[in-house]
Amino acid sequence: MSDTPRPYGLVAEFDRPEPMLAALQRLRAAGFRRIEVYSPEQVDGVDEILERRPSRTPLVVFAAGVVGAVGGFFLQWYGSVIGYPLNVGGRPLNSWPAFGTTTIELAILCMVLAGAAALLRACRMPLLYHPIFDAPGIERASRDRFLVCVEAGDPRFDPDRLSRLLHVHDPVRICEVPA
Repeated sequence: MSDTPRPYGLVAEFDRPEPMLAALQRLRAAGFRRIEVYSPEQVDGVDEILERRPSRTPLVVFAAGVVGAVGGFFLQWYGSVIGYPLNVGGRPLNSWPAFGTTTIELAILCMVLAGAAALLRACRMPLLYHPIFDAPGIERASRDRFLVCVEAGDPRFDPDRLSRLLHVHDPVRICEVPA
């Protein structure tokens, strides 16, 4: 067993998005799969290179809305027709227009709660600490730098080979991130 701790990954820092995209394409062509990108703005092409699937958050929100509406309507119907039938003003017990406002409000409530939960899950929140926070220059990823991190968990991870691959694209800095 080795005494040296295994790093979290290797980070390459770029000052422009074009060399970062070229480095990403080269890494993907070399077979690396566990790659993360940190950038101050959305860079077109990153999702295609990393083969990221579209988010399922809209589907989750829609399903929660349907469940909320059906559940809210059923609760009102059950309470009015089965649980506590009370004839008010000569209306039928299952008068659906009377249930409309509450049904819509429950649907919206379920959609908001599911959307917030899905967003937190998609963003991997709450995450109080991540090893990438120790990477030199990570604070500039929110201002003017583009960082590519290859995680050590990648089966092809070899720091020397990675450094050679990334140096071709003229990064500002390449460094290991401690675990």
